[in-house]
Amino acid sequence: MTGDQITGDHQTLALVLFSVFIVVTLAITTWAGRNRQGSAEEFYAGGRLFSPMENGFAIAGDYMSAASFLGISGLIALFGYDGMLYSVGFLVAWLVVLLLVAELVRNCGRFTLADVVASRMAERPVRIAVGSSSVTVSVLYLVAQMVGAGSLVALLLGGTSGAARSWTVIGVGALMVVYVSLGGMRATTWIQIVKAVLLMVGTIALTVLVLIRFHGNFNELLASAAERSGHGADFLGPGLLYGQNWTARLDFVSLGLALVLGTAGLPHILSRFYTVPTAKAARHSVVWSIGLIGGFYLMTIVLGFGAAAVVGPDTVHASNAAGNTAVPLLALDLGGGPGSTGGTILFAVVAAVAIATILAVVAGITLASSASVAHDLYATLRRSDAKQYSEVTVARLAAAGIGVAAIGLGLLASDLNVAFLVGLAFAVAASANLPVVLYSLFWRRFNTRGAVWSVYGGLVPAVLLVVVSPVVSGSPESLFPGVDFEFFPLENPGLISIPLGFLAGWFGTVTSSEPADEAKHAETEVRALTGAGAV
Repeated sequence: MTGDQITGDHQTLALVLFSVFIVVTLAITTWAGRNRQGSAEEFYAGGRLFSPMENGFAIAGDYMSAASFLGISGLIALFGYDGMLYSVGFLVAWLVVLLLVAELVRNCGRFTLADVVASRMAERPVRIAVGSSSVTVSVLYLVAQMVGAGSLVALLLGGTSGAARSWTVIGVGALMVVYVSLGGMRATTWIQIVKAVLLMVGTIALTVLVLIRFHGNFNELLASAAERSGHGADFLGPGLLYGQNWTARLDFVSLGLALVLGTAGLPHILSRFYTVPTAKAARHSVVWSIGLIGGFYLMTIVLGFGAAAVVGPDTVHASNAAGNTAVPLLALDLGGGPGSTGGTILFAVVAAVAIATILAVVAGITLASSASVAHDLYATLRRSDAKQYSEVTVARLAAAGIGVAAIGLGLLASDLNVAFLVGLAFAVAASANLPVVLYSLFWRRFNTRGAVWSVYGGLVPAVLLVVVSPVVSGSPESLFPGVDFEFFPLENPGLISIPLGFLAGWFGTVTSSEPADEAKHAETEVRALTGAGAV
């Protein structure tokens, strides 16, 4: 079952189902666009009118991305135990969000991550720094979604059409700009809710079919996966992907740190806490999302080992070297195989849900990054003598620019695993955003220089280390396989860049002559803990 065996029936049905989703979501966008999209609060936060359950489903929809559905299952299918690191890391990360970030960020901010930090600092340098890092993280995350969309449609159209993959990436980018520009947060939230429900239903159905295939015996599933992998018992233990040498082991630690700490620094996740009316609602949103996300990631483990046992790692690798097509191929087999009615329907449903997943996630990320451009960068840098545009207008224009950047990078990185690409975005978020947020919320002495140094001290090393890592050059799997300027041996920079972000924030603060503003800190502390004065 390679991409060449996908028939016209598979293609037609999947495209019909996907077209239905596009029509429904565009209808939602049109409806939302008619409902008070003129104000910044409506565009950025949907009027703060969503319930904890609605926002919990939207958070889950924002978080359960192509990296989760396609990339993690593919890594488990190819590398077994080591691929599960992503499932565990993504899930554990939510404890950090729940215990340290969600309620406090909702009380201290208004629309963006920079609002939390700038509330007790000099606004201009802090907003420029945090806004820049937010856009960088968002673009990296968007690239992963674009790659997932391209891989899926390349499989859908027979695995031979590079032009189809490129046009898919362009089409996804255009749709995300439409969603954000016309519908704002209200449309984006409802699209994510619809997508979360579809994804959970599809994942549950596949998980049940996998377990039925193995008579409900998980041990039998694991034994079959290990046997078919060609690695035997080693497939079920650590080491296939990250255990060959000390460099690989350090990469394992680096990736784990990035996944666990990165979620609390993702702009598109933190912005969701502003869509509910109170901090208590924000906390309850996280509880809802943890339940949904936890169940989903447990099922990705079943799907990954199911793909290894049913489809086989060799077939998965032949279809897509990074493993991004493991789940669609699994669905095709579980439904009865190529040419069967059941296989056609199940493959089409999974393909349509996967592309819908990508569209919903890119809409949320684009909205968060365009908000950072308009609310943080434009509002701070605009000259008083220049023509003044509203923030919402700038945000809509920024969405188009970010879409173009994400399309270009998505075409460039088309052969990398989407879960791996998201790991890089998490590393940058944990390095640049998390230290400044935690220091702002919990360190009384923290000041403007510390905030700026913390952001750049994590952001610059993280990006530079990726540029000089094997991800970009020096190996056949690199972005530029024909050149070699590799200097840093690890593929994920988190092990170095995350401590540097915290260290830079501390060093900038203790070496600054600027006294901490005790009154502002006290005000921030009271607002963070009680909600008094929160927007």
